Amino acid sequence: MNRNGQRRFLEFFAGGGMARLGLGDAWTCAFANDFDPVKAATYRANFADAANHFEEGDVFALSAERLPTADLAWASSPCQDFSLAGGRAGLSGGRSSAFFGFWSLMRSLSAQGRAPSVIVIENVVGLLTSHGGADFAALCQALHEEGYRFGALEIDAAAFVPQSRPRVFVVATQNPPGDLVGASAFHTRAVREAAARLPAELKESWIWWGAPSPPTRNTDLATMLEPDDKVVWNPPERTAALLALMAPTHRAAVEARRAGRERAVGAVFRRMRGGEQRAEVRFDGLAGCLRTPRGGSSRQTLLVIDNGEVRSRLISPREASRLMGLPESYQLPRSQTAGLQVMGDGVAVPVVRWLAETLLAPLVDSKTESLAAE
Repeated sequence: MNRNGQRRFLEFFAGGGMARLGLGDAWTCAFANDFDPVKAATYRANFADAANHFEEGDVFALSAERLPTADLAWASSPCQDFSLAGGRAGLSGGRSSAFFGFWSLMRSLSAQGRAPSVIVIENVVGLLTSHGGADFAALCQALHEEGYRFGALEIDAAAFVPQSRPRVFVVATQNPPGDLVGASAFHTRAVREAAARLPAELKESWIWWGAPSPPTRNTDLATMLEPDDKVVWNPPERTAALLALMAPTHRAAVEARRAGRERAVGAVFRRMRGGEQRAEVRFDGLAGCLRTPRGGSSRQTLLVIDNGEVRSRLISPREASRLMGLPESYQLPRSQTAGLQVMGDGVAVPVVRWLAETLLAPLVDSKTESLAAE
């Protein structure tokens, strides 16, 4: 941490700045970057100081000499090649290979003696198993070669907001972990198996981060929604067509709530099952994982049942922003597609905040404390 007590960070693949919002006012963003014009415009619209530190463009076009020194580097690199939907091309894939542009910068900073003491890499859970775990091992090897110890946490945003959004957070450090090591509910089976697959040399660098669980969430999907008279509903025939796509078990869930006469809110995704398009609904108070609106299956629909009437509509960008934990003051792009794109590619703000408070801030500060003790 800098002498003035303010923690400084670099944010790569910054999107709409959600990691920055999660880190909060106790951290100063010294540099941020994204190549997407829509996300870059959204970042600038929400941060008055963007002109001082935000650079739009390809990460491969950046040079370490232009980067300020910082305590932490955050990278939410493009995830499509690690996800099931992206065909699992792995680290060699066109989108996720952007990670290597970021890592080239980290290596250059290391050679200059200016490497961030803490690095966070956020991605989809498929990172842990891509290519049988080979991609995760390659990531760990890269961290190990630059003198970092590391560990992973799988955190579902559903612990904080009413959206099912599991993500893996690899936290790497050159600082002493101290009492931040221990058991955690975020050491899921996928994390444990990924750690077990690592070669012996990398296992020696592994840290089991003892991140605590947050308080029980007290919101559900219904509390995130706009008033019924402020949104555009699908015509009845479109709702009927949606219901017709449901398998018997899902249709039965709808009919049971319709008969109950009480208001019920469900989230619907259209998927391909056995070569046929199906609509699947959940009534557990959670939205499905927000995605970018690149295809019909990714467009999340809301199903509202009230007094026996069934209506449907698309989720709005503002509702999506609430499901990402953003404040009402957050400025969204004007178009619905652009707004959903920024949300679907983002990181849930309360997850970052929880990590910052319980793990990242103490970890960054441990360097200052250890130097003071010398």
